[in-house]
Amino acid sequence: MYIKPYILKVQPLFAEGLLMHKKLLIPGPTEVSKEMLNEQTHYLIGHREKEFSDLYGGITDKIAKFFQLTVDFKPTVTTSSGTLWFDIIGRSIVKEKALACVNGAFSKRSAQTLAACGKETEVIEVEMGKAIKPEMIAEKLSSGKYDTLSVCHNETSTGVRNPIAEIGKMVKKEYPDIIFAVDAVSSMAGDKTLPSEMNCDIVFGSTQKCFALPPGLAVALVNNRAIERAKQVPNRGAYTDLVDIFEFEKKHQTPFTPNISLLYALNKRIELLLEETYDKVYQRHLDMATYTQQWAGEHFAMFPEAGYESITVSCIHNTLGKNVKELNQKLADKGYMISGGYGKLAEKTFRIGHMGEWNLDGIKAVIELIDQIWGLK
Repeated sequence: MYIKPYILKVQPLFAEGLLMHKKLLIPGPTEVSKEMLNEQTHYLIGHREKEFSDLYGGITDKIAKFFQLTVDFKPTVTTSSGTLWFDIIGRSIVKEKALACVNGAFSKRSAQTLAACGKETEVIEVEMGKAIKPEMIAEKLSSGKYDTLSVCHNETSTGVRNPIAEIGKMVKKEYPDIIFAVDAVSSMAGDKTLPSEMNCDIVFGSTQKCFALPPGLAVALVNNRAIERAKQVPNRGAYTDLVDIFEFEKKHQTPFTPNISLLYALNKRIELLLEETYDKVYQRHLDMATYTQQWAGEHFAMFPEAGYESITVSCIHNTLGKNVKELNQKLADKGYMISGGYGKLAEKTFRIGHMGEWNLDGIKAVIELIDQIWGLK
């Protein structure tokens, strides 16, 4: 097992005049190991050379294997944040009208981006902390006006995990002409995100979340049906042209200059994920979520509605009115950092990210510290 638990160990706050590194338990970016940071120190290579095509083709082959892609799906890696894929969907997938599901700040950003691409966009919006249900979508789709559906799998602002597999099953059965796109930025490579189980056409994630790498790359899994749809959509832009992206994939290249250094790290990360196995990666994240949420239930309350809690980030209702800013100051002395609430939830919630390289022992150590600082035990 390549993942080692973070051992609770007090270190001096300053080392040679510099602040001690704080291990991140925030919703992103997540903790990155020295091993992964060092992978970025390879000498650069030309991105139109065979050496790059061998590297990049190897990466996409490993991605396809880890996510158990069927023959109709293709992987790609863009040098970007995951947000670029909101634009790709808006510019290359939506023909006339999209339905965007909003249950927090990041799914709202997706809806706003589709509209900013000049595409008519209607929204299903639920109260923060609530999940998007298949029946809500089915009711809206029954009008027959939409060609694209966008849903966030894991809304980090609220810690809500939408029932993507159930939504996808309904859409595939009842509305097979609709392209179903899933934002899995904070769940891919942690939670269950196999396209075959989600019944989606596009799913994408970012390296700074469950992949436990620095920000800068987005991983997407796209089926042939979505690529064919893109060919029917005019004005796809340049960086957002899905057709062009997959034309270059045929040569194991990218349309524009990629982040070669970070691709070396991604190559190593996918190798380690394959070594750990898809099922064990999921179970590790589930174990961390279960422990954190049981602890939250003993002292506070979970913010998401029951049964829809994220397994990569726990959003906790701060029912005791604890000062999270002061907590983080004290956690920093021990070398850790959690996150406060996001946006409107800043004073109401706090969040503990448990994704990437973290494991149950590390989470237990941090929660033990929180118990000590807040006098919960």
